[in-house]
Amino acid sequence: MPETTGGLVGSPAGSAAQDTAQRLMRAAVEAFAERGFHATTTRDIASRAGMSPAALYIHYRTKEELLYRISLVGHERSVRILTEAAEGPGGPVERLTAAVTSFVRWHAERHTTARVVQYELSALAEEHLAEISALRRRTGEIMRGILAEGVAAGQFEIPHIRSTARAILSLCIDVSRWFDPSGPDGPDVLAARYAALVLRMAGAGGGAEAGGAPAGTVTGSSG
Repeated sequence: MPETTGGLVGSPAGSAAQDTAQRLMRAAVEAFAERGFHATTTRDIASRAGMSPAALYIHYRTKEELLYRISLVGHERSVRILTEAAEGPGGPVERLTAAVTSFVRWHAERHTTARVVQYELSALAEEHLAEISALRRRTGEIMRGILAEGVAAGQFEIPHIRSTARAILSLCIDVSRWFDPSGPDGPDVLAARYAALVLRMAGAGGGAEAGGAPAGTVTGSSG
């Protein structure tokens, strides 16, 4: 399934200015993913969006602000995905399964966007990086909460919750770095396999087999 980069701007499209801002963000995602932030110029972005460089500055003061906006929307989406899973139905096993399934699927279906969101952080200005870092810490808190509930309920065996949470999130995020939409395994298959793997990491008995969907897997698109 081809990736789309829609939904990058927080508010719904409608006005001409909003549509233009979205076009610029999509163009920036493509350019940053292809060339990296530092090798990309504002002219590159404007050209991809079919605009002049001067038009870009009407909507974004700097190239860094574009990266910040992309990163902010992506990290807010990450927090929302994990929060919905953590507050969802079932016990810790079902919620961990839902969290990993949704998080992996998003990083596969939106792999180009997610790669920019997750791997271009060093280019952010100090104040922007601080804001994004707070959102990243929140994702860690949510994952640790799910794991801690499972340990307290006797469903998980995890000696080091913080390290395990970090490892789980890293596995999910890294999908965006290597995912190939033309490969043999689509987002749903990868999500199911990663969920089964994470359940084994957590010491949860009765995890699904590597090729199948674990109990509680959500099969609808989360992108």
